[in-house]
Amino acid sequence: MARVFKKASRNGQLVLYLGKRDFVDHVEHVDPIEGVLKFDQSALHGRKVWLQMTNAFRYGCEDLDVIGLSFRKDIWVHHIQLYPPAGHNPAITPLHEALLKKAGEQGHPFTIQIPTNLPCSVTLQPGEEDKGKPCGVDFEIKAYMAMEADNPDELIDKQDICRLVIRKIQYAPISTGPGPKLAVMKCFITSDKPVHLEISLDKEVYYHGSSIPVKIKVRNESAKVINKVKISVDQATDVVLYSADKYTKNILNQEFSETVEAGGTFEKALSITPLLANNKNKKGLALDGKLKDEDTNLASSTIIRPGMEKDILGILVSYKIKVILVSGGGGFLGGLTASEVTGEIPLVLMHPKPKGNN
Repeated sequence: MARVFKKASRNGQLVLYLGKRDFVDHVEHVDPIEGVLKFDQSALHGRKVWLQMTNAFRYGCEDLDVIGLSFRKDIWVHHIQLYPPAGHNPAITPLHEALLKKAGEQGHPFTIQIPTNLPCSVTLQPGEEDKGKPCGVDFEIKAYMAMEADNPDELIDKQDICRLVIRKIQYAPISTGPGPKLAVMKCFITSDKPVHLEISLDKEVYYHGSSIPVKIKVRNESAKVINKVKISVDQATDVVLYSADKYTKNILNQEFSETVEAGGTFEKALSITPLLANNKNKKGLALDGKLKDEDTNLASSTIIRPGMEKDILGILVSYKIKVILVSGGGGFLGGLTASEVTGEIPLVLMHPKPKGNN
């Protein structure tokens, strides 16, 4: 165990220990959350010690919660009574043993199983003027002292609450299918003969930060000269939990000075690399769930299992690559004389599975 994540309540009477904050969705199962909670029984005064695991979707400003407008929807909530013991007896793992050594005699082990049908962590990039927790899908472990697990009439002192945000992530599958391919035949404006455009990718899944070679084949049967190739990448975010909102953010625009003469052909792989570093100021861009003081990246593509309900996923993220062949557009009239032929293919962006991660 390389690192211990530790979070204490304000009064120091509850201390939560975890060995990691990223939990992997392996499709068939999700990594269990194995941790230890340290507390002093003499400080309970008849109260019980609870753990609450919440997967929630926040879609509004945190400030509005103060006036009774809740912009947070719980997707899944799970309670464990840790003390007095009430049947939660986790199998002790080597990680538990290491954390118990850190916590000492007052440490109590726990294990939480995350269902496989829950969404992965996604954060919507806030604007400069936004404050508080960002919108998105998150997971939070809360430890607290109370008489009951969830009684709205019971007042719980904030001093007796300990919270820690974790992430549920997904890695690219080891076995993937062939890359997408598109063939279109379109005409430029004022042209009666077509342009044949073929777009393809070598593989189905690409990793965040890696170069993506976009293979382009052109057969130009028109009388026009193609003097430029543009490639763009768009991120589509579909908010399905509370409404039918769907919006698109452009994350890459790149131009290539390639020429295809009238009646000529062209075949080349043009490389692009979509990065969050080039999109830091775009409000509402979907990112992988962000932990405090840690960097993140563009959100991974949402992988939907067969039979899975889309509504419970909260936010669906997808990408598409658009290739544009441009004819004209120079001279005094500029873009007024330009004509274009376009084609689109899907792009799947994910993280590679680390070595040794099962």
